[in-house]
Amino acid sequence: MMNALNLDLPMHEPYFREAGAGPGVVCVHSNASSSSQWRALMETLATCFHVLAPDTHGAGKGPAWPVDRPLALRDEVALLEPVFARAGTPFSLVGHSYGGATALLGAVQHPQRVRALVLYEPTLFALVDAAFALPNDADGIRQTVERAGAALATGDRGAAAEHFIDFWMGTGAWRATPQARRGAIESAVVNVQGWGRALFGEPTPLQAFGALTMPVLLMVGQNSPASARAVAQLLAQTLPCLETLEFEGLGHMGPVTHPEVVNPAIEEFLRRNGAA
Repeated sequence: MMNALNLDLPMHEPYFREAGAGPGVVCVHSNASSSSQWRALMETLATCFHVLAPDTHGAGKGPAWPVDRPLALRDEVALLEPVFARAGTPFSLVGHSYGGATALLGAVQHPQRVRALVLYEPTLFALVDAAFALPNDADGIRQTVERAGAALATGDRGAAAEHFIDFWMGTGAWRATPQARRGAIESAVVNVQGWGRALFGEPTPLQAFGALTMPVLLMVGQNSPASARAVAQLLAQTLPCLETLEFEGLGHMGPVTHPEVVNPAIEEFLRRNGAA
């Protein structure tokens, strides 16, 4: 049975979903999403694993985005510390997009606690800017954040969401999004400039990830934007204990649009590398 818990904790504590028993697995969602994106994966893994999926700042039932200072990825890692503790040591980390960047930083901060790491296109764009002079492959998302920010400045959340969603999922994706789902995305996208600052401003150098010795599965979509693929290419050259997997016909949002394709690969990897 899957339970959605917040345990009546203070507002700075994370909300998380929880299912199963066994070795711990923590799943971190993408931007403009929430822990709900992992429901199907949690049901699959719960037969053998203790799975936890938190909501990050400003997502789902997670704590509000801070208004007194810029948020950094280290703040997301700090927010998840109670979830890591509940997962037990060692645990495995699964992250998609922004959640993948958070998972990477969590692994760097807690290398002895992380048994295995699963990443679907972590969006740590600071690595691209550090490796390549401007203009570079991160310009696509950089310009998208600027356009979305300009729309927000006029009060048009719908236009901001359209810029963001269409960049990641293709032109027309926002217009095809059901009305029932738009409200949550529009509420989340108000943080798009903060996401950009956190991902472009992360100071952890590429070589720090070269010190990670746990098994890593790095997944990419064949049709994903160059901004995401550029990060993956740098990590593929750096992570020492790496398996890579490219999904034909999938894009950046593969874990959401095609969980029936992505989730079996995650499960197979964790059964080999994430079990006690």
